[in-house]
Amino acid sequence: MTETRYTESHEWVRRESDGSLTVGITDHAQQALGDVVFVETPDVGRELTAKETAAVVESVKAASDIYAPVAGTVIAANEALSEDPALVNSEAESGAWFFKLKPADPSEFEALMDADAYAAFAAEH
Repeated sequence: MTETRYTESHEWVRRESDGSLTVGITDHAQQALGDVVFVETPDVGRELTAKETAAVVESVKAASDIYAPVAGTVIAANEALSEDPALVNSEAESGAWFFKLKPADPSEFEALMDADAYAAFAAEH
């Protein structure tokens, strides 16, 4: 069973059955960005600290940083986004993940917002 949590910087974080974390941006974030034209994902093997800039997404409106939700090591990057950045707009919370992390401390996931808390947060921001 997978479980999804959310950050205040509008990333979604899905805990996979192997304990890894898959990270993308929320539908709320992609709507605010508009048409995505470029995505830069982190290198596999990169060590990230929580809230460190991990990736970049650029749209016709602005460039935005994508942050690591927790500390960990990048174990995969979604290269398909480099070839087709518009996937972020069409599949923000399904196929358009940015990177996968092996968390340094799996319990940090629990501190992220659940779906109800994120919905309330997004409605205010």
